[in-house]
Amino acid sequence: MANNRRQSSSGNAFTVVTPSTPSSSSPSGGPRLPPPPPLRMQSIQIPTMTPNSPSPANGIPIVRPLMSTPPGPPVFSSPLQPAAGPFRTSPATPTQPIAAAAAASLPTTSSSPPLSNGSLDLHHHQTQELPQDADFPNVLFSAHKVLKQKKLANIPSLGFGALVSPGREVSPGPQIIHRDPHRCHNCGAYANLYCNILLGSGQWQCVICRNLNGSEGEYVAPSKEELRNLPELSSPLVDYVQTGNKRPGFIPVSESRMSAPIVLVIDECLDEQHLQHLQSSLHAFVDSLPPTTRIGIVLYGRTVSVYDFSEESAASADVLPGDESPSEETLRSLIYGTGIYLSPIHASLPIAHAILSSLSAYKLNMPEVSRDRCLGTAVEVALAIIQGPSGEMSRGVVKRPGGKSRIIVCAGGPSTYGPGSVPHSLGHPNYPHMEKTSLKWMENLGREAHRRNIVLDILCAGTCPVRVPVLQPLAKSSGGVLILHDDFGEAFGVNLQRASTRAAGSHGLLEIRCSDDILVSQVVGPGEEAHTDNHESFKSSCALAIQMLSVEETQSFAVSMEASGDIKSDFVYFQFAIQYSTLYQADISRVITVRLPTVDSISAYLESVQDEVIAVLIGKRTLLQAKNFNAALDMRVTVDERIKDVASKFGSQVPKSKLHHYPKELSLLPELLFHLRRGPLLGSILGHEDERSVLRSLFLNASFDLSLRMLAPRCLMHREGGTFEELPAYDLVMQSDAAVVLDHGTDVFIWLGAELAAQDGKSAATLAACRTLAEELTEMRFPAPRILAFKEGSSQARYFVSRLIPAHKDPPYEQEARFPQLQTLTADQRTKLKSSFIHFDDPSFCEWMRNLKIVAL
Repeated sequence: MANNRRQSSSGNAFTVVTPSTPSSSSPSGGPRLPPPPPLRMQSIQIPTMTPNSPSPANGIPIVRPLMSTPPGPPVFSSPLQPAAGPFRTSPATPTQPIAAAAAASLPTTSSSPPLSNGSLDLHHHQTQELPQDADFPNVLFSAHKVLKQKKLANIPSLGFGALVSPGREVSPGPQIIHRDPHRCHNCGAYANLYCNILLGSGQWQCVICRNLNGSEGEYVAPSKEELRNLPELSSPLVDYVQTGNKRPGFIPVSESRMSAPIVLVIDECLDEQHLQHLQSSLHAFVDSLPPTTRIGIVLYGRTVSVYDFSEESAASADVLPGDESPSEETLRSLIYGTGIYLSPIHASLPIAHAILSSLSAYKLNMPEVSRDRCLGTAVEVALAIIQGPSGEMSRGVVKRPGGKSRIIVCAGGPSTYGPGSVPHSLGHPNYPHMEKTSLKWMENLGREAHRRNIVLDILCAGTCPVRVPVLQPLAKSSGGVLILHDDFGEAFGVNLQRASTRAAGSHGLLEIRCSDDILVSQVVGPGEEAHTDNHESFKSSCALAIQMLSVEETQSFAVSMEASGDIKSDFVYFQFAIQYSTLYQADISRVITVRLPTVDSISAYLESVQDEVIAVLIGKRTLLQAKNFNAALDMRVTVDERIKDVASKFGSQVPKSKLHHYPKELSLLPELLFHLRRGPLLGSILGHEDERSVLRSLFLNASFDLSLRMLAPRCLMHREGGTFEELPAYDLVMQSDAAVVLDHGTDVFIWLGAELAAQDGKSAATLAACRTLAEELTEMRFPAPRILAFKEGSSQARYFVSRLIPAHKDPPYEQEARFPQLQTLTADQRTKLKSSFIHFDDPSFCEWMRNLKIVAL
């Protein structure tokens, strides 16, 4: 062991996948670095931190400008909600059924078979008829009704499914139950508000398999009203909570040990400019941590440096070689030594600042891509110091921190040294084989992190290619994310902070149960099919179990479903059970039960379709196949065929013509999918395949709100008086006297028209209001988006223009039909707007629909 004390220097029915990423990045080569010289002990003083000055974007600073009086908060005109609230492209809100607290009971559904127990009838116990237009935050269905005919229900171009967000916070909070749930002995489903109840015996009938179960007398009641006091029989969403002191063999830990540790793994091969930005972000990060958070700091280059928080007078570290995985003996020597490698912030904040201030820039004259970085070894060491001696506790005893521990890698280049590395140059004759070997090694390392309940996030920044195909499996298989940044500045710093706090729980398991007539055909999201022992305790459990890699509010699962046959009953039932452990070491079983009516009428079904939800589901199913740029181009053709098929199956044909009217009930869907096919997810807006693959991976796991914004941007125009008007994301919004905010999920753009930008005072106030809006729109978003501001005609404005639907070539009547705001402009203003556009060949939405032989409404 080189344990030197040194001074700091610098398929089947279930599919859960994120896209595999192709190799990318430009080739580059160079000699390996010599080993670093021995470093001597020296004292480090903590410097006074000053924020870095932001760089201007085309003459417009992206921070709030200094003003004599600060601008007030933006005021929203109808139909907008307050800026901090959720936003969607259209006024229509995806809605789901939810039960109210109490009212008259419902009659027995016609689909329930009559049962008897002596002279007692089986009563269908519910509180009141559920409204079909209420929002249900954790589960969003693509339609509020289900077609009875299998042939129509399973038309693949439209499909049916749900977006499930297991970790999403619910307001008001769910009903809490501090006892074991009643579950069906046959299929394992939970008792719920839709169950038929035998009041005399307390037996209840399962809505999934129709089996009759006992309740150990708990559901015995003189009247149905008495049963309303039981949360699971009055609410569609309940939490069963079991705390640690009820679990045998569990050792509770103190509050100071409760907070899961965070280990920063930092690239030490950075140039001076990148290092300064990174240090600023890291200083702000450690200042933002809660006092009880335990933190560790590891540096990697050609060696791995593990920093010791027991040294108060200097920033010192233990050094391990990076050319191979550390041996068990080496790790034992490190962990059982005299050093303190994880320390609570309240006890070691000055030391943490001293360590970060001591980092130094890369000294040798080497290209960034050619520098030796033993990222894999550094992660192995970080896993070991988190695990610590507690990994050797006796069997049968559980000792774990609340929530998931985190390793956050701050990378400025590829892993090119030690295990899991690839050659410096893509031109290496054995590069493809070595990349394949490295990819598998990184995936196994990520799985080991997940087994130890540790999440790995990799935050990359700078201009050096990081070899995304190799690093992405490391983050993905642990339940973490890989994010690319332009630099180590503002957005990087915000993502550091949000990455450390975003987890809602750990040890997550999602079970999905549906009525016999419904099958789950595919699941896309951050998890994998689980093989649990729970099914053995039930006679015929047909639940689909998903092992969640993490339980976070920022994630969702896209669940596609099919009808297994013609549906005879009036309702179908869906139950989602999410089991996980919270930060405070309580075991939660969150149960969500949804009932949807069935219909024969195609029109009634289409009216219940939620355009935005189904667009996101289609987007995730489509992106699953877009594993590289060529496949993405093929998926654009698939989107075209999907729109044509929906029009032919659900629309009407124009008399004496081959054209089809698109169904009016789905009028928003084609425009959402048009944004998908030409935007960064499937289009060619982004110049590098690394960027596209990272964006696709984020989209496949993202929550509904972020997924929708990544699929179709939201456009807000600044108005006099500080209000904002929501407009369609068309290029007709580029009016020279206006300012526009375009929210595209991972990027937010602020565009200032030339006339407005020429008015210094007015443009400064407008820019400040737009910046405030952008920050409020994305206040809780992860990843935190880039916020870019630029003037009309600048080179960066192409980022903004490329995300807008080109409608300037359309005839005036079509422009006004799809962009009514044009009617408020004078003739001179419309002439000036028309003359400002440069001709290019991209079709407008109307032209695209005409090319598909579809008449858009």
